[in-house]
Amino acid sequence: MKDYRALLAAISIPRLSGTTGNARVRALLKEELVTRGFVVMEHVFPASRRALRAVAVLGALIALAAAGSALLTLRPVAGGAGWAALGLVTLTAALALRPWRHAFEVSAVNLVGVRPHTRVAAWLTAHYDGKGQPISMATRIGGVVLVLLQLPALVLCAAAGSSPLSALAFLPGFIGGMILARNSATARSPGALDNASGIVTVLATVDALPPDCPVGIIFPDAEEFGLVGARALARERANLLDGTAVVNFDGIDDRERTIALVHRAGPTVDAVVRSLGARPTRRLPVLEDGRALARAARECVTIMRGDWRTATVVHTPGDTPARLTLAGSGAVAAAVVRALAETLRVR
Repeated sequence: MKDYRALLAAISIPRLSGTTGNARVRALLKEELVTRGFVVMEHVFPASRRALRAVAVLGALIALAAAGSALLTLRPVAGGAGWAALGLVTLTAALALRPWRHAFEVSAVNLVGVRPHTRVAAWLTAHYDGKGQPISMATRIGGVVLVLLQLPALVLCAAAGSSPLSALAFLPGFIGGMILARNSATARSPGALDNASGIVTVLATVDALPPDCPVGIIFPDAEEFGLVGARALARERANLLDGTAVVNFDGIDDRERTIALVHRAGPTVDAVVRSLGARPTRRLPVLEDGRALARAARECVTIMRGDWRTATVVHTPGDTPARLTLAGSGAVAAAVVRALAETLRVR
């Protein structure tokens, strides 16, 4: 459909990999690609929540280590009560956090669309799975920052010795670890921004290019499980990406400037960054499929748009289509079309 608002609403449903919502959106996207003249291939692969579980377990261990260290620091002051408190904190955290609860495996599906008799020179990609979490992306980033702040806090602890002040030095690690221990995946977020907006931008870009443009489309699955679909594609279908440029869209908000996360520079990526007037960077505290796809492609860039307020919405029930006008999506699509027309020499 060319009514992008209606398309955004249709795919903005909980669609965690392996769920009926995920299958429903996949079927809709296949129809959209076929309507546009693409032949659609499915790349099936196993996906599990091991990466999510690993982060949750690590966070729990950090929180417990921080709490235990703080109580041991206070042991000369608190005496036996410190040991009792340590045991209580350990038991409470183990029961409350339960970081081992994300172990199941599902069958996931990447979608690859190509037009007949076309040798793809550039791929437009956007993951179609979604994820809800008990915490937002902004909160998770804050947790990582607190954990990193634990090292300078330890210096303060060593200087203070056994005192209430030294015990407080372990607070960043405890809070940060507790936040990371909440890392999980639920089917509670509609995922309009992350990443229905990216899907709409891909299709809007293709619709503005001529039918003979050497562009293909990839909609990876299981990105929210730790880039599992993109990693599987780069590993098992590397021939598709060899010698091509990848433009990956992941979260296109209406607000603020566009960010270009450059994984591998090249003529097409450089043209895209210039056309967008984007702020290029090579490092951001986020994980997205471009990191994995760049391993097999000649050049690769991930396009995002938003600010810190955007990050407070991602992975929450508030990530609904009502908060998007798609003005950002339209601007990004138009800029990418100009860049591809220039580098691929299409009319």
